[in-house]
Amino acid sequence: MLDTKLIEQNIDFVGKKLSARGFETDLSEFTVLNSRRKEVIKKVETLEHRRNEGSRRVGMLKRSGDQEELSKLLPELRDLSDEIKNLNETKAEVDALLREFLLNVPNMPNSSVPEGPDETANVEIRKWGEPREFGFEIKDHVSLGAGLDILDLPRATKIAGARFALYKNAGARLERALINFMLDVHTREHGYTEVLTPFVANKESLTGTGNLPKFEEDLFKLSDTDYYMVPTAEVPVTNIHRDEIISAEMLPIKYVAYTPCFRKEAGSYGKDVHGIIRQHQFNKVELVRFANPENSYNELEMLTADAARILELLCIPYRVVVLCTGDMGFSSAKTYDLEVWVPSECRYREISSCSNFEAFQARRANIRYRESKGSKPAYLHTLNGSGVAVGRAVLAILENFQTEQGTVEVPEVLVPYMDGISVIGR
Repeated sequence: MLDTKLIEQNIDFVGKKLSARGFETDLSEFTVLNSRRKEVIKKVETLEHRRNEGSRRVGMLKRSGDQEELSKLLPELRDLSDEIKNLNETKAEVDALLREFLLNVPNMPNSSVPEGPDETANVEIRKWGEPREFGFEIKDHVSLGAGLDILDLPRATKIAGARFALYKNAGARLERALINFMLDVHTREHGYTEVLTPFVANKESLTGTGNLPKFEEDLFKLSDTDYYMVPTAEVPVTNIHRDEIISAEMLPIKYVAYTPCFRKEAGSYGKDVHGIIRQHQFNKVELVRFANPENSYNELEMLTADAARILELLCIPYRVVVLCTGDMGFSSAKTYDLEVWVPSECRYREISSCSNFEAFQARRANIRYRESKGSKPAYLHTLNGSGVAVGRAVLAILENFQTEQGTVEVPEVLVPYMDGISVIGR
């Protein structure tokens, strides 16, 4: 959520920034609500001053025994109290309307983010690894998975419907191996604290990260409850510190978590329907950082490097792109995407998004830090990134490590996690 003072004092600037990311809204509604709120607050303060003065006078009249004046003053004070109560109710209503408006306004892009309408304006930062040249006709991950009896999409559709996957044999083992490998690397090498969170979250948690209220149609809600299946571990992990004040000396705080993720993929009808690119349920290892605003962009670079390290250890070619203003997520101020090479499509595909949300989520979730004892708390910065999406890592391994015989070589670092299996065959 954006700072009301920032909007109030720089409304044209904020409007221009939001327009750059394709968000057109009439900020005059904010101006009206904010002015109304200030007007009510001023009236309340004036009336409270009058009531306080009257209360002091009541004490004096009681001591002097002037019952006639006292009988005139007490009804006036009761009327003042009633008026103040009514104004406070009005203020609460205006506050709710103002918050509702702000909850639907996206974050402003950082000044370093390139402007553009969509993914075509994203800027490549760097590449790692060279795509392999195959001396035979390659297969996509669906053909490989079916041929090796490790991926069964037809039966998954029978069980649940489209956009679900059933892993079997070494396929199931590979998925589990990747999860454990990623958690080990991030905890042992990168210094993250592992957490295992609930796989459901309440409305307050999803509001804190920016998923609600704007993107409810993309969430799976449990009927007759306030619970939603988590779309990503970002939601429960970020909310670990909701409504808390953290000592600055504890920052940065770094968490890593595995969760299954659940998304309706609303609005993506007909997009990426082949294979396991875009699923309703998928596994992910997520990285979350709570940082001091002074160095949160250094933290973003380190978080992105931590996610990229997984791909390097797996020897999967990838590239890093910075998303343009029109392609960024709702809550993000700046995002790097890691994209892995997919041989069957001759293109790079996103496997991780690493974002700095600045104070946007912290303001929604009321997460603050304090520099020193007695100092005023301020909103910290939150960051997160996939470290990485497990299903897409499986896809990348199957396609990049396939052999002419239709088998798949297991990346060396995963062999210990596969109980010594170095080649996946039928």
